[in-house]
Amino acid sequence: MTRNERLPVFRGAMTAIVTPFREDGAVDLSAFERLVAWQIACGIHGLVPCGTTGEGATLRPEEHAIVIETTVRIASGRVPVLAGCGTNDTRTTIAGALRAAKAGADGLLVVTPYYNKPNRSGMLAHFAAIARAVDLPIVAYNVPGRTGQNLGVEQTLALSEIPGLVGVKEAAGNLEQLAAIVAGRPEGFAVLTGDDALALPAVALGAEGVISVVSNEAPRLMSEMMQAALSGDFASGRVIHYLLRPLVHANFVESNPVPVKVALALMGRCGETVRPPLGPADAATRRLIGEALRHAGLFEEVA
Repeated sequence: MTRNERLPVFRGAMTAIVTPFREDGAVDLSAFERLVAWQIACGIHGLVPCGTTGEGATLRPEEHAIVIETTVRIASGRVPVLAGCGTNDTRTTIAGALRAAKAGADGLLVVTPYYNKPNRSGMLAHFAAIARAVDLPIVAYNVPGRTGQNLGVEQTLALSEIPGLVGVKEAAGNLEQLAAIVAGRPEGFAVLTGDDALALPAVALGAEGVISVVSNEAPRLMSEMMQAALSGDFASGRVIHYLLRPLVHANFVESNPVPVKVALALMGRCGETVRPPLGPADAATRRLIGEALRHAGLFEEVA
């Protein structure tokens, strides 16, 4: 894939969608189908299954495949599907990438390897190997809070030179780092923030959008905010930013996706079951989530 063939397909508000589980721990495909359909009906710009919020790290290979297949089937080409498949092992990641390609994904979200903390040569080789193995556009995912290692500006720009690497999900929580990547990137290399709190300022700095957690609960509001920002209407975007701000905060008072699943359960969208080693939310989190949902007008009353 040449650089001038890189198109900013992945832009706007893309939901890092949860994976609903039944109380027995099995994937709740019926609830997931409804979630995907609701997201698209609300105008979301893209879907990202099997990432951090989708508990991809605890999905078995067959579950990983069916979640992506279901997303692709319900989306039916209306929005792009960027499938999470990153692990801390290159061979395992390639296997996941091939599964995602077979399932019909439009692209791959590949997290930087966690725990191993690869050096520069290893990091570049990891992504190059995946790009050679799978003919799908790849978005690298930098999330130091989960991986223990910040990809940084220099390595991100080095990755942008690998054919097939078309963007980065930048979730270091550092606007100056994001701005430096935007300033130094090659043409057609998309920058998407992974921090909901920074979605509006990131677009102001030139980013293409956000891979969002809060759009699980508020797909219409987040897509409207990103559409406003991308069209230069930051005044309208700020109104939505401050409406969602308490919910953005509440979503991360415990490990993601514990709070967002509480919110979706309160909204009647799916159950709140998470996979071990994650556990149920505490009472304070539940109260905070309920207050934030009311503030955003997402439901009137918490039982």
